Amino acid sequence: MNEPMIIQNGLVIDPEALTIKEMDIGILNGRFTPDEEVLEKVHQKVQYIDASGYYVSPGFIDLHAHIFKDCTELGIDPDLVGVDQGVTTIVDAGSSGYDNYSLLKEEIINNSKTEILAFLNISRKGLCHGLSELANLDDLMTLEEAQEILKKEKGIVGLKARMSGSVVQDSGIQPLKHARKLADELHKPIMVHIGNPPPKLQEIFPLLEKGDIVTHAFHGKKHGILKESGELIPEAIDAIRRGVRFDVGHGTSSFSYKTMRRFKEIYDIAFTISTDIYKKNYSHPVGSLMVTMTKLLSLGYSLTEVVAAVTKRAADTLHLTEQGTFKYGTRADVTIFGLEERNVLLADSEGEELACHQILTPYMTIKTGKVAYQKEDGIKNTRAL
Repeated sequence: MNEPMIIQNGLVIDPEALTIKEMDIGILNGRFTPDEEVLEKVHQKVQYIDASGYYVSPGFIDLHAHIFKDCTELGIDPDLVGVDQGVTTIVDAGSSGYDNYSLLKEEIINNSKTEILAFLNISRKGLCHGLSELANLDDLMTLEEAQEILKKEKGIVGLKARMSGSVVQDSGIQPLKHARKLADELHKPIMVHIGNPPPKLQEIFPLLEKGDIVTHAFHGKKHGILKESGELIPEAIDAIRRGVRFDVGHGTSSFSYKTMRRFKEIYDIAFTISTDIYKKNYSHPVGSLMVTMTKLLSLGYSLTEVVAAVTKRAADTLHLTEQGTFKYGTRADVTIFGLEERNVLLADSEGEELACHQILTPYMTIKTGKVAYQKEDGIKNTRAL
């Protein structure tokens, strides 16, 4: 049984109400509980976390990362970019496929403090044999294989299809048509990577349905979601109306301040924030989920909006009813972070630098009611008699 815990004096961000107020958060048996109930019903020592001067949020969720280390050229240690950076849940976005998901689970998922979910690549090979995994249509996972693995593996939350020219080569739109058939049968969403065509977005977006996710939505490449006028292309508008979700998916070459500014000027449309973090972009330009959030904050999005994009919205996107909320009875995943006054230059994927005057920094990560990470010179963690 987890030790009872009360997080005191923090600035609590409610991503559902989009409010910030100072209050205490109670945790009992790994679940959120009224703090007075924590004190009434237990006969143990209560662990008090003094969060004075820090923000307290439901645990951050990174919808798009690559953590299949040693088996792909992209893979990075999940805890390094997970709980150590205030991220309680990471979704690996297509590093593994039918042939090697069991290895991802055995080697990485089962040995990480960070919770790891996965979008399964529609190629059986995933990214374990290079980054053109959809060039050969013979490598596509069959419906029977998909049904078999999803019945067994509850950590698979959807399918991943990387629809850009370097990945599909001569296969064009066919891999996504195949993914659509699988998703319809499995009742799972598709996360679609967009980049340089072919195929064009005019072919991709009409195949997407409610609950599907477009990652790298705000890249700076040609043939993106915005017309020269700054307005969304008609196919993107139609997709959003159907309930397709847009995701940042920063990555090495997939996030543009220019695109994001133009989008923000015209549209008040919710999106999720994710990193597409991996070994080569960890230091630059991505950094972490909090660094990526800092960039959106510096572009003019509010702190509550930015936090909602990695908590409630991310949880809703994945249909995770236990996460992204402080509702009593739900799993006690918590991110405690600072908002430091600091002048830094942060680059997007196009090389543009943005002057940021505040930066989000991790201080403590609580996973299912237990401290999974604590900055050494950060919050005092004390036990009351």
